[in-house]
Amino acid sequence: MKITLIAGARPNFIKIAPLIKAIEKKQTEGANLSFRLVHTGQHYDKNLSDTFFEELNIPHPNTNLDVKSGSQAEQTAAIMIAFEKELLQNPCDLVLVVGDVNSTMACAIVAKKMNIKVAHVEAGIRSGDMTMPEEINRIVTDSITDYFFTTSTWAQENLLKYGANPSSIHFVGNVMIDTLYQNLDRISAPLFWDKFGLETGNYIILTLHRPSNVDEEKSLIDLLKGIDKMVGDKKIIFPIHPRTKTILGESNLELNNIIFVEPQGYLNFMYLIKNSFAVITDSGGISEETTVLGIPCFTMRTTTERPETVTIGTNTLVGIAIENLEKLFKEFLIEGHKTAGIPELWDGKASERIIEILLNKYQ
Repeated sequence: MKITLIAGARPNFIKIAPLIKAIEKKQTEGANLSFRLVHTGQHYDKNLSDTFFEELNIPHPNTNLDVKSGSQAEQTAAIMIAFEKELLQNPCDLVLVVGDVNSTMACAIVAKKMNIKVAHVEAGIRSGDMTMPEEINRIVTDSITDYFFTTSTWAQENLLKYGANPSSIHFVGNVMIDTLYQNLDRISAPLFWDKFGLETGNYIILTLHRPSNVDEEKSLIDLLKGIDKMVGDKKIIFPIHPRTKTILGESNLELNNIIFVEPQGYLNFMYLIKNSFAVITDSGGISEETTVLGIPCFTMRTTTERPETVTIGTNTLVGIAIENLEKLFKEFLIEGHKTAGIPELWDGKASERIIEILLNKYQ
């Protein structure tokens, strides 16, 4: 069985890493299984891509399609053109895509049109927000997927509503959490830890990258100033996305608590998350990691494709208005941590389940 694995952006690398480990484990057991790793180049900043291959011990990609940035259409088209050539030169039995970035959808379409089976890891998640490019990527990918691997029973229900074949849906758990568990003993403090006087519980992590929060300079500045004022004596570490940094430009923000740092590698970033007081973010994936680590998370979005992080985990959905965040953060300071747990099958073994199921399909 020949599998082509697709990685294009930061979350993909984190999800691919344990799948490769699971494949390599099966190879040592004598399984007739091989893989080819394709990096689409969707994230090409070293801190957003190459670092993760090095830190997570992912083998060097067999090829890099090197598509880089562009509009949604330009990037998707570039990936499709390059990936079609890749598959013609290197045929496989299965293309495995993860997550919901442009690379996920583009490579799934190309594979399916070439009559190659498609497996989608993290299938079935939905936000219900069609203004999110990721939501469209999810729907399109799932509409042509052959093997669905889900992180929750809720995702399974979504797929059934869309008419997916029940026998093709497999609830396996969360591969992102596999990576977290596999690397918890390797996480380490970033170089600026001592420089900024960071200690466990004396700082907050902030991440922002969604267009609704960062695309307009004035509203972004107002949001940052509001967050800066509401945290009391807590420092705020803000690993700023290159795109957000460009939008801010040379603005003189006069912030007291927010400290801007470069995007962090996985091991440093997880150390920062694990030792933080709380996290403020507009990312979906981070809310999964904070749930397992028991860190309060405030997600600045009106919807989430990971509702289990709210109903079971430590995540609180706050919307995009700073007033809502201020209110909910104040309540948190008074009431303390919410009662939370870890969702079913988020046990670090999802990747092993996925590879076992695929091997059984191809025996």
